Amino acid sequence: MTRIVNSKATDTRRITRRKFLSRTAVFSGTIAIPWFIPSSAQGANGVPAPSNKITTGLIGHGLMGRGHLRRLVGDRDVQVLAVCDVDRLRCEQGKRRVEETYAARSSSGSYRGCAAYNDYRELLARTNIDAVVIVTPDHWHTLQSIDAAKAGKDIYCEKPISITIRQGRRLVEDVRRYGRVFQTGTQYRSIPTIRQVCEFVRKGGLGEVKQVFTLWSTLGGCLRAPRFKPYRHLMDIENSGRSHVPLDISLPAQPVPDGLDWDLWVGPALWHPYNPAYHKNPSPGVVPWAFCEDFGAASVTWHHSHSADVIQYALSAEKSGPVEIIHPSSGQYPTLTYKYANGMLLHLVDNWQMVKDVYKAVPANARLAGNFGGIFVGEHGWVTSMSTGGTIEGRPEKLFEGMRLRTRQVNIGENNHHDNWFECIRTRRKPSSDEEIGHRSASLGHLAIIAYTLQRSLKWDPAREEFLNDEAANRLCFRTMRAPWRL
Repeated sequence: MTRIVNSKATDTRRITRRKFLSRTAVFSGTIAIPWFIPSSAQGANGVPAPSNKITTGLIGHGLMGRGHLRRLVGDRDVQVLAVCDVDRLRCEQGKRRVEETYAARSSSGSYRGCAAYNDYRELLARTNIDAVVIVTPDHWHTLQSIDAAKAGKDIYCEKPISITIRQGRRLVEDVRRYGRVFQTGTQYRSIPTIRQVCEFVRKGGLGEVKQVFTLWSTLGGCLRAPRFKPYRHLMDIENSGRSHVPLDISLPAQPVPDGLDWDLWVGPALWHPYNPAYHKNPSPGVVPWAFCEDFGAASVTWHHSHSADVIQYALSAEKSGPVEIIHPSSGQYPTLTYKYANGMLLHLVDNWQMVKDVYKAVPANARLAGNFGGIFVGEHGWVTSMSTGGTIEGRPEKLFEGMRLRTRQVNIGENNHHDNWFECIRTRRKPSSDEEIGHRSASLGHLAIIAYTLQRSLKWDPAREEFLNDEAANRLCFRTMRAPWRL
């Protein structure tokens, strides 16, 4: 059986946060150096690697983590030296995948150079790892990214990069303070067809953009999933399912599976006893925890961070945000709406049919399908930027002459998001979805959650990142972490 470092929650060798920070403080004077040859390049730990390889560690090997690991081990310019997961089974599977892949390429047919860790801080303490990919539940993203930056690692972090606005701003500050290259996992903007559509809108191809539409989901679809069936008698599905925000839903405690460090899984979030609806092998979904306000952010986690990234990129607002969040109770618009300083409106809708029937913004026969983007309506026509729904649509047809798309098909696998990060690690340039862009994409969703929670409209200052004369709303921009965790 694979040995996993610190596999038990009671292991007295576990590295404390204070000890970890003291170990990594030595990087503070050197991390601004554009490039260095890791010790792995010189054969450390018996893992010889060419000096131009980027040595990496994976933190989180769930459903999404497996996809990232396949991408990493499939790249000849990358060397995966470690996998970390608080679930021993997942960690062993990750280590095995790395070693089997590299063994198949080796002339000897064997490879034993991938370490397995239970505690991410042990992985970050290794000086021969250049970069990490963080694919853990949402409540861990900010803290682990900041710890990685302090340890001198470049970072690829899944979206959303935070679960509060203040967390996101702190992450931006620390990534810059420690001179790291940070890429947010909003890969849809890196699909060539989507980029061309966004650039077309950004450069005025639609004229002045008047309205944009994107999806926002209630909890109903999530809470009616089969995994919640045993608990439905404890849950008010009818009312909870209508919620537009994650909720504090109490699920009954169940025995923690062997090999799962549940205390470390919960980490900085408020304590919840183990229940397989949050975490289960095999995984019941990509982000099963997102319905819970302490672990995730519902629509922000499921899809809105992707949509926000693509939309604000097209609007040249990816490093800013709206000035108002208008709640439907105001009577101004049928659904929650963001208003930007230039008057442009971004409407959140339950489904695409509302764009036709409620807002009447596009023709009744328009084909609207997919997610992870939006519908832009401007002076000269309208165009979509969604993925997973088929071709890019728009009218009038002559708009596509100006877009000059190679294809209107959206091929998700064609994105170069990881390649962009790797290239920026080498050049020290900003990647396409850097820390500020990732923060603003997540924040757009957090603003909606706050407005839905308070059930009223809000005024927002995107430069100062404060609600205007609204103490109750500003209090919802941050939350306390469970001791001993802190930023």
